[in-house]
Amino acid sequence: MTRLSLSDITDEKPVKLTIEIPARLHRDLASYAAILNGGSGEGAPEPAELVGPMLERFMASDREFRKARQGAPE
Repeated sequence: MTRLSLSDITDEKPVKLTIEIPARLHRDLASYAAILNGGSGEGAPEPAELVGPMLERFMASDREFRKARQGAPE
């Protein structure tokens, strides 16, 4: 079984964000979603649904970002 960095997609109220990504990245996201779904593309999350959790995971793992954020006024 493949162990992916992204394991759970929390169902929260989304905020709409419109971005453009390269077609290659979209294909990679679709492949990631299929693998996350056990290898099947049918019933897999849409590539756009992966972007938020991936960014969240990336930011949570960025030590410099956490340090800078702790020191920033709110």
